[in-house]
Amino acid sequence: MALSSSCPIAIAFSMLQWNFDPSMAFTFAPSAGLANKIHQHNFLSSTPPNRATSMKLFMAGGEGGEDEWVKALLEAGGSNQSPGQFEEDMKMKGLLGPNRGKGNPKLSANSRLIEWLETEGGVYLSEASSWGEAPHPMAISTETKDEITNESSGRGLLARRSINDGDELLKIPLNLCITRKSAREALGRDALPDGINEYLAIACQLIHEKYVLGEKSFYAPYMGVLPEVEEVNPTFTWKDEDLAFLEGSPVVAATRSLQMKLRREYDALLGGDDGLISKFPDKFPKEHFTFENWEWAFTMLFSRAIRLRNLRVGERLAMVPYADLINHSAFSQAFIDARESGDWLFKNGEEEVILYADRGYRQMEQIYISYGQKSNAELLLLYGFALERNPYNSVDVTVSIAPLTAEVAAANEGVEVDPLAQEKIDFLESVGRDQTVDFPCYADRYPVEMLEYLRLMMMTPEDTRGKPLSDFDYSRTISPANEAAVLQSVVEAVNYQLSLYPQSEEDDANIIKDKALFRLLSYNQRMAVRHRRNEKRLLKRTLAALEKQIRNKGLDVEGLKRAEGSTLGDVLRGDLGKQKTALEDRLEKMGLPVDIR
Repeated sequence: MALSSSCPIAIAFSMLQWNFDPSMAFTFAPSAGLANKIHQHNFLSSTPPNRATSMKLFMAGGEGGEDEWVKALLEAGGSNQSPGQFEEDMKMKGLLGPNRGKGNPKLSANSRLIEWLETEGGVYLSEASSWGEAPHPMAISTETKDEITNESSGRGLLARRSINDGDELLKIPLNLCITRKSAREALGRDALPDGINEYLAIACQLIHEKYVLGEKSFYAPYMGVLPEVEEVNPTFTWKDEDLAFLEGSPVVAATRSLQMKLRREYDALLGGDDGLISKFPDKFPKEHFTFENWEWAFTMLFSRAIRLRNLRVGERLAMVPYADLINHSAFSQAFIDARESGDWLFKNGEEEVILYADRGYRQMEQIYISYGQKSNAELLLLYGFALERNPYNSVDVTVSIAPLTAEVAAANEGVEVDPLAQEKIDFLESVGRDQTVDFPCYADRYPVEMLEYLRLMMMTPEDTRGKPLSDFDYSRTISPANEAAVLQSVVEAVNYQLSLYPQSEEDDANIIKDKALFRLLSYNQRMAVRHRRNEKRLLKRTLAALEKQIRNKGLDVEGLKRAEGSTLGDVLRGDLGKQKTALEDRLEKMGLPVDIR
């Protein structure tokens, strides 16, 4: 899917690009009173619009008050546009790209995709109503912008007319989608056996359709709107000089792991004497099944594939033409899913992908869906963008405790043995936890699991009073001394994470503030600076919340190393040699091919 932000908008008047003010961006959002005036006029008037009056809507001068907008809209005929008028209006606003004429390759690709969907899938995408079909409510914009950063967010879908909450936005037949089933049919069940991972199978078909078949492919119109890697820019495709701008961020470890993972998957499936390239050279020609094309395929998969959860056969991963043009908003509650096609009484046995509006949209507003509750690290790693306003943003913090066993005490002079050390290790093993654990910290909270883990590791004989560790509820405070040690451990872990960044948050802010200098950086580098700054800001807010909690609970942590005099084990700096992070745990749960380690 195209790049996006928490509130990306379609580009407003192209003439305003040099002095862009997000608060003035033209998204066609009349007030309720204005909308009522327009509606009343449309109800009473049947005067058709024309090109000249339509121009007045976008060229209205003056102070831009409500009355002036009403006048311009009424002269333009309101929403009763003539066929093709909406696309003309999009051209006026720069929504069809810098080259707005018929020679614009993106416009040609959009038209070809729409024609293919209508011809091959019977998808009704016309702006005019037909027998039994309402006008399609959306149109493709070749250019959208993030209203906060003013960075390009690629293609998007706009509301062609007013849309109400709950309106049906699209229906795409499942047989137009690219799935594991279609991949096995295209490349052979002998090459792609039953049970092959969905990502791997679909990646092979994407390469087959785009690079092997090219214009001969049934999916050629769909391939024509899929972006290149450099248009998406997920961090696993970044060069080392760009990744260097993320030094200190946990996303670097996840990026390196994903890069190694993709290489291993390519070598295991396609390379070597037993790979598909050697076994089936006609189906998998080596000049097309290169690692670069493999990387492109996974860029498409990670940024555009949709997990359909309500299919008859259960969950399936799919590339869904047209639907994957919709951009992401962290505040959207709309999700793409599937259902059996047909009306409420008569089902035809086929399945289709469906989307409903989760709120009302005004004409020219961009339509959004949610890609899920993803942190900026996940978005940057897989989708190539991060959000300035992301309620689900988090930063992984490493908490590492060394239980003071007899062996540890013997190797460190002056260190006392923790009598509960071995019991803690055994308890962690029984619940599937390691001694070094990553937890995501959010702007306004940190996970209960982290507190539970630390409360266990900070237990003393005074806390247990002879009971086994398994008898305690670690979701609750154990004792004041235990809680003080726990909170101080989190403070130290967060401070250590902050120390890993070579630049301060203030340094990043100054780079961003210097617009001339900031624009000299590449897109990836600008994204990196914004991302690392937001991580530092989040960690600072976490520290402030912790310190407030410590004060409110009256916990004196000055010089704290042990709780009530007992040996607890020191909070260690994160193990820089480990590879798996909390982010990688979340990726594994998404169903990625193998354990990233």
